[in-house]
This record gives sequence, C-alpha cells and structure tokens, in this order.
Amino acid sequence: MSSLPAPLRRQLERTICDARKIAEAGAAKALRALAVHEPDPYRHMDDAQRRLRRRLRAQARQLGDGESRTQPGAYEIRHLVEKLAYDQWHRILFARYLLENDLLMSPEHGVSVSLEDCEELAHSLSLKDSWTVAARFAAKELPEIFRDDDPAGAVDLPVEDRNPLLQLVTGLPVEVFTADDSLGWCYQFWQAERKDQVNAAGNKIGADELPSVTQLFTEDYMVDFLLDNTLGAWWAGKKAKDEGRRINCETEAEARAAVALPGCEWKYLRLRFNCLRSIAFPLRGSWGHA
Repeated sequence: MSSLPAPLRRQLERTICDARKIAEAGAAKALRALAVHEPDPYRHMDDAQRRLRRRLRAQARQLGDGESRTQPGAYEIRHLVEKLAYDQWHRILFARYLLENDLLMSPEHGVSVSLEDCEELAHSLSLKDSWTVAARFAAKELPEIFRDDDPAGAVDLPVEDRNPLLQLVTGLPVEVFTADDSLGWCYQFWQAERKDQVNAAGNKIGADELPSVTQLFTEDYMVDFLLDNTLGAWWAGKKAKDEGRRINCETEAEARAAVALPGCEWKYLRLRFNCLRSIAFPLRGSWGHA
C-alpha cells in the first residue's frame, strides 16, 4: 500500500468538506422530523418513533445540548446534529473502505461480500438498498465505533441528503481506499473547515473547539522521525556503551547502519559528528539530535 498522492488528497479533502455540510443539513432535518428539539412529540408519531426520540434526547443531554432558555422542554441539538452527521457519513465511508479491500463481511456467514451481494441481500434483510446493507455490515465489524445501542444508527437521513452523500463516496477513485494513510486524512479533513473558523475567530479555545484544532493526522514519516530519535537514539547510545568503544564511521548513513536492527534501519535518526570522518558513538553525550 502507498501514501495518498497530493491530487487525490485534495480531492478527498473537498469531498469530505462537502460531505460534512450535506450530512449536518440532513441530520438536522431528520432530528426535527422526530421532534427531538420540541417539548413534545408530534401527534402522528408511532410508538417506535417516540421511543427513538426519547433515546435521542437523552443522548443530546449526554453530548452537552441543554434545554432551550426561551421554550421550556425544548432542546438545543447542535451537538447531536454534529454527532449524527459524523456517524451517518462514516457508516457509508467505512463500508466503501471495507468493500474495496475485500473486508466487508456477512455477519451471518462470515465471508466477504461485494456491493452486488449486498443488493441481493437487501430484500431478505428488509433494508432499502445495497449501501444500507453495506453500512449495516460495516457497523457490525466496527462495534467500538458504531455501537448497537447507539440511537444514531437507527436514524435515516432524508433521501435528498443521503443520495448526495452516496454520490460523494462512490465518486472517489479506488486508490483513495487502498492508500495506507487516507483514513487518517479523513479525520483531519472532517474538521478542516471548523478548524479554520475557530482560528479565524481568535477566541479562547473551549471544549467545543478543542477537537477541531487538535485532532490532526500525523503522517507516517513524522511518527518514524519521533521514534527514531527517541528509541533509536537510546539504542545507539546503549550499543556503544555495551561494546565499550566508539563506533567510527565516515558518514551518518554508515553510523545508522552500524546501529540498525533487523527490519529497523532508523532511517530518520539524526547523529552528531565530532568531525566528518571521525565520529561516532562514544558513551552517551557525543551523539544526539543534529
């Protein structure tokens, strides 16, 4: 697997920014249709809808949505809208990730399924289409992300919002879903516009703003650099100390090779030379960060 090329990364960013706007608009409509924000349920709502409404209102309170100051019994549902939008988009997105890597599994049979298989299964499962089936299966595979008792999974977005989301996720090329770093970018891009708004406002960062400005994707090379220059640096000093001698090398590459481990070359390890041709790893102190 390879890293996501810059053009595809930009396409993914645009897609996810658009997806958040559509998903949040759809989530707000869906919650209003269930009277989650109202003091009382609508008269036409059946028992199942009323139970779902109560669960969603409880979840809104847990997320920090409080009662309206102007209308007793009514709720502000901003946090719940954001949560529902995130959940509904990522059910579809993760389903495509699993599909493209032959990892979407039938919970009943334990075998991988395709989107065509999901289409065939939709009727027998009383689900409306292949993507609903795929999202259901994806949620079953990722129970720590999509919990069975989460009411967000029981909410359907309006068709006029769900269809554009499907078009967005199906419009992304396969390479997005097979790159080894694209999923990490997805989390950062979901927060990108909100982060810009928070930074532009210049206000004090509170609990609501903290995720958007701190949840950033750390690319592989950054992790490797930190690892190589902490654990790798410790290992280099230990090796020199254990051998009781300096490890003389003419180049930094030779020095890294001298302390390499099987399968671990410390590619980003920075070493300090006393001079170019006479160095190296005495006891701790003459090597370290450049």
